[in-house]
Amino acid sequence: MKIFLETERLILREIVDQDEAALFELDSDPEVHKYVGKKPIENIELIKMVIAFIRQQYEDNGIGRWAVIEKKSNQLIGWAGLKLFTDEINGQLNFYELGYRFMTKHWGKGYATESAKAIVAYGFNILNLNDIYAMIDVKNTPSKKVLEKTGFKFVDIFEFNDEPTEWYKLSH
Repeated sequence: MKIFLETERLILREIVDQDEAALFELDSDPEVHKYVGKKPIENIELIKMVIAFIRQQYEDNGIGRWAVIEKKSNQLIGWAGLKLFTDEINGQLNFYELGYRFMTKHWGKGYATESAKAIVAYGFNILNLNDIYAMIDVKNTPSKKVLEKTGFKFVDIFEFNDEPTEWYKLSH
């Protein structure tokens, strides 16, 4: 399995089939889905489809969400990465969006900010991107703080999946 990035405390690597149980734990937690506009996953078969979808993004776009592994425990604690959106969202077409999701037991430890900073550097320095976007639920204050610490600037609020969503941008 390919490792894309390492930080002081984290390894960011491709998501593989062996991640099913940990990703199911993550995505079956209602608290994790509070601000992402989705219902928690109720069976592992759906996780298998998610993994296949992400792996197809690696093939099609050369990028996708990555497994975030805590070095100390060698456990998957969430995912983070860039996703290429080819559909128009908030007037933007063919853009890269930063996303992340972590198990609740790992919230508040700085992992989202640590991984986001590394991913942004990868996007600018390895992929040679000019801009990276992010979108979050207007009520998701912890994610706002992560984006601000990473250097993103608030652009506006728009409707995404019938929910008010904040749009952020970071330019190189």
